[in-house]
Amino acid sequence: MDRLQALFSGSSAFALYFGAALVLLVAFVGLYNLLTPYSEMALIREGNRSAALALGGAIVGFVIPVGKAIEQSSSLVDMIVWAAIAFVAQVAAYGAGALFVPHFRRTIAEDHLASGILLAALSVAIGILNAASMTS
Repeated sequence: MDRLQALFSGSSAFALYFGAALVLLVAFVGLYNLLTPYSEMALIREGNRSAALALGGAIVGFVIPVGKAIEQSSSLVDMIVWAAIAFVAQVAAYGAGALFVPHFRRTIAEDHLASGILLAALSVAIGILNAASMTS
C-alpha cells in the first residue's frame, strides 16, 4: 500500500503542470497565429507545407523551454514566467527569419518550402538555446 501511495503522490503536481503547459501551448499557437501577418492555420488547412513546418518548428521551439521550466521551476508562477520568455523568444525568432530572408512573409504564404524549413530550424534552435540558458 505504501508503494502505491508513493506511486501516486506526485500525480496532482503532474496534472497541474501538464494541464498548465497544455493551456500555455494552446495560447502560444493562438497568439503566434495572431502576431504573424498571415494565418498559419488557414494556410495549413489549404495544404501549405511551409506554414505547417514554420508553425511546427515554433511549437517545438516553444515546448522545449517550457519542458525545462517544468523540470526546474519552484512554482507554477515561475513556470509561467519562463513560458512567457519562451513565447517572446519565438516571436523574436520569427522576426530574425524575416530579416534573413527577403520577402519572408510572402514566401511562407506562397509555400516556398525552403523558407518554412529555415524558420522551423531557427525556431527549434532558439528554443534549445532558451532552455539551455535557464538557470535555477
